[in-house]
Amino acid sequence: MTAQNDINKLSETLLLNVKMEHDNNSAIKKQLEQLSLSDLKNRLSTDNFKKAFWINIYNAYFQILRKQQNVQKPDIYRKKLVLIAGRLFSLDDIEHGILRKYRYKYSLGLLAKWFTPKIIKQLAVDTLDYRIHFALNCGAKSCPPIAFYKLATLDHQLDMSSQSFLEGETKIDHENKLVYTSQLFKWFAFDFGGIQGIKQVITKYLDVDLSQYSLRFTEYAWDEALDNFVEDN
Repeated sequence: MTAQNDINKLSETLLLNVKMEHDNNSAIKKQLEQLSLSDLKNRLSTDNFKKAFWINIYNAYFQILRKQQNVQKPDIYRKKLVLIAGRLFSLDDIEHGILRKYRYKYSLGLLAKWFTPKIIKQLAVDTLDYRIHFALNCGAKSCPPIAFYKLATLDHQLDMSSQSFLEGETKIDHENKLVYTSQLFKWFAFDFGGIQGIKQVITKYLDVDLSQYSLRFTEYAWDEALDNFVEDN
């Protein structure tokens, strides 16, 4: 096992422990905490390494913070409670800083965040991949289910997660040329390339020409739905 595979395996193991309801994750968390910062940066050397690792970490820690530590919203997103390589990160740091290349959370994906900490810039992906929005789970009913993202199959898994999410969350009214789809597209519109980009993404995964259709964004169900793992994991 290479060093890179080893660090990604740590994130998978932590997430597996969460799924199996192993309350004591101290050993695996300690390994993650004791990584050196240089080791973390060197091992997560490509965007795929970064995405696989940080998606698993985000999904694992949301469950840990909510179920084991009873952290409530909005603190669960904002507070720096995730200790990796001797540094504390918030879930927002992971999602909007590292995985979204330090986009400002409330700018629809249009603006970079001012005064982004150096460590976030060093760890961030080089290219934002909109498919992360179909992989991150924040414990709500409308969130995508949790999968175990692996380096060897990452692109295939992200494509499958995207297609599955869109099939479940998108309704097309052909008579009135309307598309009803997730609020995720509205919140992060420019991650997808704006309105035309959103249509192209839906077209890609649902194989339907939406160029003449209008978009409508459905209400997001925030009812808590923890432990929502995909069935084959």
